[in-house]
Amino acid sequence: MQTQHSVIVVGAGPAGLLLAGDLATAGVPVTLLEKRPHKISNLSRAFVLHARTLEQLDARGLADGLEKAGRPLDSLRLFGRLSIELGTLPSRYNHLLVIPQYEVEKALEQRAVEAGVEFRHETELTGLTQDAGGVTVQIRTGGGETESLRAEYVVGTDGMRSAVREAIGLPFPGHSVIRSVVLADVRLAEQPENLLTVNAVGDAFAFVAPFGDGYHRVIAWNRAHDVPDSEPLDLDEVKEVTRLALGRDFGMHDARWMSRFHSDERQAPAYRVGRVFLAGDAAHVHTPAGGQGMNTGLQDSANLSWKLAAVVQGHAAPALLDSYQAERHPVGKAVLRSSGGIVRLAMAKRPWTLALRAALTTFLNTVGPARRKAVGGITGIGYRYPAPRGAHRLTGTRVPDVALESGRLYEALRGGRFVLITPEPYGTAGGRKDRLAVERWASDRRTTVLVRPDGYVAWAADSADGAAIEAAVAAHVG
Repeated sequence: MQTQHSVIVVGAGPAGLLLAGDLATAGVPVTLLEKRPHKISNLSRAFVLHARTLEQLDARGLADGLEKAGRPLDSLRLFGRLSIELGTLPSRYNHLLVIPQYEVEKALEQRAVEAGVEFRHETELTGLTQDAGGVTVQIRTGGGETESLRAEYVVGTDGMRSAVREAIGLPFPGHSVIRSVVLADVRLAEQPENLLTVNAVGDAFAFVAPFGDGYHRVIAWNRAHDVPDSEPLDLDEVKEVTRLALGRDFGMHDARWMSRFHSDERQAPAYRVGRVFLAGDAAHVHTPAGGQGMNTGLQDSANLSWKLAAVVQGHAAPALLDSYQAERHPVGKAVLRSSGGIVRLAMAKRPWTLALRAALTTFLNTVGPARRKAVGGITGIGYRYPAPRGAHRLTGTRVPDVALESGRLYEALRGGRFVLITPEPYGTAGGRKDRLAVERWASDRRTTVLVRPDGYVAWAADSADGAAIEAAVAAHVG
């Protein structure tokens, strides 16, 4: 017997937790399936939240707590010579936050639980079919029972080996960039001088970051030691690669976990097939360089969640969902290029690649606009979405945390609402109070702007009367 659901999300990693929490907050019944037992793992690879992701988390009331749990870093050094200063970012979060993924998952899970998400752990997706009216999902529980669930929409946030992606027949083209990357969680006898320690020398690369609980995560790679992921790993090998890359191993001891993995670059050709969507690692995987993987997945979910809520609740036409592919697939492709470029330059060995790296480093250190564009890509604040022909120049751009008469924009965005910002008093949200906040600029700015729930401009006008504003609100908010 089938149970009807509005949305089923498969995979309880960061992208799935944020998406499910958003939907439930908007009043959409959502079920989150996860094949693992209920446990927040501390064996996570992601360690960085970038500015744009922190802005998205701020719009959900989570950023302040995560800022207290993590440690901010306002500058990075790459290739020994390239200095990336984050203190001048046009964001309230003009830094990156060093924080393990499990802290992010804990905050997102608590929010999802409080919003009413139905969690079903130890539940594996075994099949999926769809028709014009919905999606039927076949599942198997930890006890071996099978069941069919019926939903209007399904979102796969179930990682690189996505069962959802496989069920809808999407390929995952790409290749392995580096093999036999070693991971280890260790205690250190000597503390590194920097919060994040990263360097590459010759054939070796190493990265060291703190968990905050006395352990450090080490990610290292030795080009000269290319072995299968199944090859046994001991602490002596981790120490050796770290010494080659960083000059010392910081007295590593008491490893609580070690593993090998290979780093892939892959992207699904489509993020949507009918009523089924992909987000996060199910849609794209990148090298760890730049720390953009988890961040990109969270921003996928922030883009998709409000659109799904609007369509399910009848406030927008289903065609709105097409914009998810149009907006997020190019971003995933750009992240593949940037993270892949960083790792290839970091591991440059031939004379011509070393010369290219030196030239690029000099160029970025001396040419401000190019450096700002590169930093905007890594931190996520530099992306803008396509706008219709003839739209205002601001349409599709990210809105920073501007000051409003009532406070901050990202506080006004909480609850998944649009925010209409006007220079003059403009009525109220009327019957849209659950979906629209009406605010005024704290400054003398004259532009009227309708901000989407994900913090991007839906519509803007340098001068607009009440009829024009109402038409824009009706078109976008419903």
